[in-house]
Amino acid sequence: MSDPLPQNMTAIEISKPGGPEVLQVVSRPLPEPAAQEILIKVAAAGINRPDAMQRAGVYPPPPGASDLPGLEVAGTVVASGNEVTAWQVGDTVCALVSGGGYAEYCLAPETQALPVPASLSMVEAAALPETAFTVWTNVFERGRLQPGEVLLVHGGSSGIGTIAIQMATVLGARVLTTAGSDEKCRACEKLGAVQGINYRQQDFVEQVKEATDGNGVDVILDMVGGDYLGRNLAALAPEGRLVQIAVQKGAEVTLPLLTVMVKRLSITGSTLRPQSVAAKAAMAQGLRQSIWPLLESGRIKPVIDSSYPLAAAAEAHARLESGDHIGKIVLTN
Repeated sequence: MSDPLPQNMTAIEISKPGGPEVLQVVSRPLPEPAAQEILIKVAAAGINRPDAMQRAGVYPPPPGASDLPGLEVAGTVVASGNEVTAWQVGDTVCALVSGGGYAEYCLAPETQALPVPASLSMVEAAALPETAFTVWTNVFERGRLQPGEVLLVHGGSSGIGTIAIQMATVLGARVLTTAGSDEKCRACEKLGAVQGINYRQQDFVEQVKEATDGNGVDVILDMVGGDYLGRNLAALAPEGRLVQIAVQKGAEVTLPLLTVMVKRLSITGSTLRPQSVAAKAAMAQGLRQSIWPLLESGRIKPVIDSSYPLAAAAEAHARLESGDHIGKIVLTN
């Protein structure tokens, strides 16, 4: 028999909008799973930039989601709703959630959970869902990256960047990437990128042209926005696709339409958190089919920068915002 579940749990709450110091340790009632949800005893939870945006007061959780931060967890199923068929109590899973990950227990729709790959620790598994779902849906579904094509990943040393480099390389694409230091560029190359471009010292458009014999890249994964737009379009090959997943330098841009027309470019993008459970379930199926075997075999492995105990969430956020990290930062219970 399993131990009875506690009535309360430790969690990290955003006490008010602000810096890392507003993250406070609190006690909350244990959440109860709805019909198609599982309750996960969280071993580890990944930290992502949207968590910091929520903490700052500029990225509220979608309607119905937990107000606690945290978009990805790994742990053990300890309870489930009466319509759950995919999981049993005792299964180890990692899951994409709309909030609530910074806690000892977290709810997840059963279709947004995936098995913890045998080759990975719980800390590594917790670093997967947000990044893997994001890269899969944007680079491969929206960006239609094909074997033999060239992908440019901006922010290659980030959690998303480190997974994007590996997924694209293993699936047969050539990857160029930008990063903010020579050390980060070398780290990206170790993961499979054919060239890391130090954006503080090099013009990525020139470097892309040089690396592709003047042709440009087929797909760009960008989280910068702002004045990167025109430069991204210049770096794309004819029929190229720009996929936008964040706008760290601003969302309001001037679009050079003639460049789009002459080069027959496509511009797309998405945000993950507001999408429906059904949409995320479809992404999970694609990942399970195409990427999970590569994780199981160790050909793709999340890069962990550091881990912090749950109560040190403020320190973990300070690390995220320092920009010094390579890979993912994770909280542990």
